[in-house]
Amino acid sequence: MSVRINRVYTKVGDNGSTALGDGSRVPKTDPRLGAYAEVDETNSVIGVAIALGGLSEEIAGVLRGVQNDLFDVGADLCTPVVPDPPSRHPAITPDGDAARRSAPAPLRITEEYVQRLEGWCDEFNERLSKLTSFILPGGTAGAALLHQARTVSRRAERAGWGLIEADAERTNAVAVKYLNRLSDLLFILARLANPEGDVLWQPGGGR
Repeated sequence: MSVRINRVYTKVGDNGSTALGDGSRVPKTDPRLGAYAEVDETNSVIGVAIALGGLSEEIAGVLRGVQNDLFDVGADLCTPVVPDPPSRHPAITPDGDAARRSAPAPLRITEEYVQRLEGWCDEFNERLSKLTSFILPGGTAGAALLHQARTVSRRAERAGWGLIEADAERTNAVAVKYLNRLSDLLFILARLANPEGDVLWQPGGGR
C-alpha cells in the first residue's frame, strides 16, 4: 500500500483540531491523539539510538523493523474501531454511473506482531547473564539511548491504556500490548549493547 503526501502543512489544524484515520476530527488534546503521538515519539528516539548509538547491524536491523511496526501501531490507534467497517466506497465512473470500488480495511495490530517481539526477546535474552540487581541506564551510548527508548515506550503504553479507559470499544488493545512487549525488548537490547556487562544499581550507593 503506497502513501502519497503532497504537502506537509495544510493549515486545517490551526483551530486546535486534527483528523483521525477515519476522517473524523477531534481536539488535539484528545486521548486518542495523545496515544499515537507517544508512539511517534517512541519511534523517533529509536531512530536516534540507531543513528548515534553505534549499535551492531543485528540490533539495528531489528530496530528498523520495529520502527516500521510502530507506524502500523500509530495507524491503528488513530483509526477508531467500528463493528462493521465499510470495505467498499461509491465512485462515479466517467459516464456518470455509480460504481463500487474496493477500499483497504483499516490497518490493525494482530497477535502476530506481538509474537515477533516475543521471539526476539527470547532469542536475545538467551545470550545474557542472569540479573543480580536492577540496572542503571548507561554504559555505552547505544545502551543509554535504548534505555531512553524503553522509558518512552512505557509512556506510550500508559497513554494507550488511558485511551482504552476513555474509549475501550473503539480501541484495539493488542496495539497497546505491543508497546508493553516492545519495552521488554528494548530492555534486553540495551543490556546486549553493553558488552562489558551491566551497570548495576547499588542500593544506598555503597554507603
